[in-house]
Amino acid sequence: MLRSLSTPQAAQRALNCLDLTSLNAGDTSADIAALCQRAQTPFGPVAAVCVWPRFVAQARAALPSRIKVAAVANFPAGALDIALALTDIRDILSAGGDEVDVVLPYHALMRGQSIPCADFLAQVRAACGPATLKVIIESGELATPELIALATRLALDAGADFVKTSTGKTKVSATPAAADVMLHTIAAHPRGATAGFKASGGIRTVQDALPYLELVAATLGADALTPQRLRFGASGLLNDIELVLSGAAPIVDSETIY
Repeated sequence: MLRSLSTPQAAQRALNCLDLTSLNAGDTSADIAALCQRAQTPFGPVAAVCVWPRFVAQARAALPSRIKVAAVANFPAGALDIALALTDIRDILSAGGDEVDVVLPYHALMRGQSIPCADFLAQVRAACGPATLKVIIESGELATPELIALATRLALDAGADFVKTSTGKTKVSATPAAADVMLHTIAAHPRGATAGFKASGGIRTVQDALPYLELVAATLGADALTPQRLRFGASGLLNDIELVLSGAAPIVDSETIY
């Protein structure tokens, strides 16, 4: 069934599904305090904040429980280093984190090491326990649809709750083309009715977010446009969301959402 989603409605959906992120090398406690303040907007809260493991305890103490605290593991290099990943995960969970965004060893996958990658992900899933697990496949580096689909399947086979496009630290981050491959792979998987998708890297405006809203709705269904199934990993996106929702940004024509 087709329906129209206005730009303000798209902005509200993006806000509800936003992982407000700060992963700069020079992040300080003051930066994280400001991030947590920004997460509680006049238009409602973001879904989560995403920070380095060392800031999890601070973020958790600053935020209400309805805003999740996510942190990154094996980030950003994505080495085939299970000891590093498990250390990061233990640090995140012991500090009160709710969600783990772990980088798949994508260089190893590109070398054909799918079995070691699957074992890595299985150990990560076990270490996360009930915490939400998002697997970053670094789709811009994998380059081919076949590798993107394989990485997505490996993540889902291991029990990932979300498959995420990118770290945002490489030349190519999220693209609608990669998202399309990932979403169709999710939809075809036995866990496709519950697994989610996260677009991250280079999404700075509501208009940037719209293609991903459309793809998710068309592939997973309109019911998937919720923080349980869709996330946007971004820092600057919130600025444009607030401009749109405040009426300060020009409104473009409505988009069709399936």
